[in-house]
Amino acid sequence: QVQLTESGGGLVQAGGSLRLSCSASGGTFSAEAMGWLRRAPGKEREVVARIRWNPDSTWYLDSVKGRFTISGDNGKNTVYLQMNNLKPEDTATYYCNANDGSYWGKGTLVTVSS
Repeated sequence: QVQLTESGGGLVQAGGSLRLSCSASGGTFSAEAMGWLRRAPGKEREVVARIRWNPDSTWYLDSVKGRFTISGDNGKNTVYLQMNNLKPEDTATYYCNANDGSYWGKGTLVTVSS
């Protein structure tokens, strides 16, 4: 059974950077799209960034445009999220998923202190 595993979360000061990684294990699938979502305490889950292949495209939540960059390798079923100039409002548990929710990770916590 396919399992996605996130890593790279942690505690960082405002203005700092983190790079999240997500990789698949336990099975095989053809990644057509992978994405990052987040859920902040007391808020609804929201899509942060998404990458699709064939054709290639990316999408970002307005509040992270210019600060976050999604990249990945569909041949290796991996996706990354480079997060720069982090803000306290970016504090959340970040989840990756694949193929529009067919597969999910358990999340990694990002905490940005002011």
